[in-house]
Amino acid sequence: MARFLAVFATLSMVVLIGYQTYDVARADYGMSVRDAAFMLGLLGAAQFVPLFLLTPVAGVAADRFDRRRVVLFANVIDCGIALTLAFATAAETLSLPLLFGLAAAHGSARVFNGPALSAIAPNIVPPALLPKAIALSSIAWQVATVAGPAVGGFLFAHTPALPYFIAAGLLLVSGLLISTVRPVRAVHQGPPAHPLRQILDGFAFVRRERFLLGCITLDLFAVLLGGATAMLPVFARDILHVGPEGLGLMRGAPAAGAALVAAWLSWRPLANNVGVKMLWAVVVFGAATTAFALSRNFFLSMGILAVLGAADMISVFIRNSLVQLNTPDTMRGRVSAISGLAVSASNELGELQSGLAAAILGAAGAVAFGGVGAIVITAIWAWIFPELRKARTFAPTFLHEETGKEPAT
Repeated sequence: MARFLAVFATLSMVVLIGYQTYDVARADYGMSVRDAAFMLGLLGAAQFVPLFLLTPVAGVAADRFDRRRVVLFANVIDCGIALTLAFATAAETLSLPLLFGLAAAHGSARVFNGPALSAIAPNIVPPALLPKAIALSSIAWQVATVAGPAVGGFLFAHTPALPYFIAAGLLLVSGLLISTVRPVRAVHQGPPAHPLRQILDGFAFVRRERFLLGCITLDLFAVLLGGATAMLPVFARDILHVGPEGLGLMRGAPAAGAALVAAWLSWRPLANNVGVKMLWAVVVFGAATTAFALSRNFFLSMGILAVLGAADMISVFIRNSLVQLNTPDTMRGRVSAISGLAVSASNELGELQSGLAAAILGAAGAVAFGGVGAIVITAIWAWIFPELRKARTFAPTFLHEETGKEPAT
């Protein structure tokens, strides 16, 4: 419930920040479609810089402190951002510098939330049930991703400041809910190492384990190229002409497809040939991204986005399960932080890439280019990291630091 409410609130905020950035650039600054689309790319970069700088610190925080308090800390920051947006929107004082600054602050808060929240589940769920727990958690995330932008878009069309006030309230409730979980800390053998040593150990562990490295970097480069969400404000305002309501529905369509798949996976989780299925899911993701770029019908675009989200959910489910189950608990915060950095880099740098490409190719051309690029990246990764193709089950494959012996698979 805490995750559902937090995602509902923050996703509605993020989508509306993107729409307002594009709209302010077009209406108040007189920018062309391509120049305003480039502003969306810079908005992604503004969120990525604090993510890049703070991710190692966030991973150590998740491994050294009570993970509930780390999540609560992030929620309080996001609540302040939501209230600032609400009052600025109501007063009609929004500007590009303010929007960029708040986007950077949100990126700073999110970098602490992700690793701590992801690392809690393996501490309170038996390992045998973790894949199902991840699927259930994904349902909460995906349903919120559908409902948050859709509800936010309709509320914004009625009263622009209202969705931000609601988001602030939901973030406070989310913080109260996560505080009801029993205290959760990583289990260390002996005193924890120096924070800098812990950061370096986290990166060294991922670099050494090619299986984890392949999983994390596949998502980084495939989604970096294949992300269509950054250009959705352009499609909503100037290509499909459906406004903020349509933007909310389009932003939620991938999550709708993903939620259906997550529900299926919680009932019938994948168990065999998981590596190959992950690779094919990324290929379908890229193909759907290209198809969306070519569509000029709103309802067809909605259907394509749902397929895109369904394929992405399969990839995310397999990757998250593999990463969590192939990481010792003492490293989960740092590995989750590194994985989160890759996801954030793929999203925020993907927005920058889309913005740069849109300035040259137009929004539709940038999205089509990215979809084809995601397919090419998947083919390359299947060749560079044969471990991904050979992964048959979710059984751990890492070398245990405690024993130095490879576990039976």
